[in-house]
Amino acid sequence: MNQNKFPKVNFIGNKEKLSDWITKEFPKDSESVLDLFSGGCSISYAAKKLDKVVYSNDILKINYYLAKSLIENQKVKLDEKDLDLIFSGKPFSGYMTENYSNVYYFKEECKELDLYRQNIEKIRNKFKKSLAFSLIRKAMIRKRPYSRFNVLWEKVVQLRDENYSYEKYKRKRAYHNLSFKHHFLEEVASYNNAIFDNKKQNKAYNLDAFDALKKIKADVIYLDPPYPGTMNDYQAFYGILDNFIFSKEKKIANKIFTNKKKSEEEFHCLFSKIKNFKYLFLSHNNNSYPSLKIMKEILDSYFYEVKIIKKDFNYQITGARNKHKNTEYLFKAKIK
Repeated sequence: MNQNKFPKVNFIGNKEKLSDWITKEFPKDSESVLDLFSGGCSISYAAKKLDKVVYSNDILKINYYLAKSLIENQKVKLDEKDLDLIFSGKPFSGYMTENYSNVYYFKEECKELDLYRQNIEKIRNKFKKSLAFSLIRKAMIRKRPYSRFNVLWEKVVQLRDENYSYEKYKRKRAYHNLSFKHHFLEEVASYNNAIFDNKKQNKAYNLDAFDALKKIKADVIYLDPPYPGTMNDYQAFYGILDNFIFSKEKKIANKIFTNKKKSEEEFHCLFSKIKNFKYLFLSHNNNSYPSLKIMKEILDSYFYEVKIIKKDFNYQITGARNKHKNTEYLFKAKIK
């Protein structure tokens, strides 16, 4: 099996530690996989390591860039010339400074982001550009307490005070105060080393899930939607990263699976559109909604030979002191 290591992506809901358990269930006769809600793309990466043709899709542009870098890309890496370009020049006031100073970062930090974005746009190679955006994404998340963007600025300032952090949590969060450049350069090697060629024509997509179902055909479809009842508001957690890329506010036009009252209806709608595949795999856990029983009933109405396997799993929410016991479920089904 390929020994390339998946890099740190800091994505809430990422299935990295479960990826081998999930992908080993993919049938031996399957040659291609669509990861419909790819997020941090750990399942896509594990499938790529199994020499599958991987189609990785996500509605967020920043997640698309991550998949472009690690799934579609087979050999292109960042070099010293690229790094010199990215970090050249003088910080200036642009979109991030004007809109997000003392909202997500301090003013001087926002000026740095405006510079880096301008420089990344000068990179002509599409894979190098994707890698650069993926690495600045990692740096931006690393500097945020709890690794997400829905924490109020007053709390951010508190937690970036190392003395306060130590008094309250018995540890200093010095990494929040290290520069974007530091965090970027710290991860370049791990991202470069994660790139490999599985000799397949893998593809990253940045589509609404329903549009992707119309466009893509594969043997396996894997679903890990943002379930209601879980930490699922990825627009709030990571939407600012898309704003950074486009230098304007970007909102998800069709936010599905965020409302408990509508979720059963939305799953019926989603499953009814799944036609161009042989096998379905769906991640679920004990905190997800609809319940395990209801989800099984919905799946039974569209697919056949629906089975469930489970795995006990402890996870740590960033900022929480204790690990939380969780039961992960994987639905498997054949498509009619």
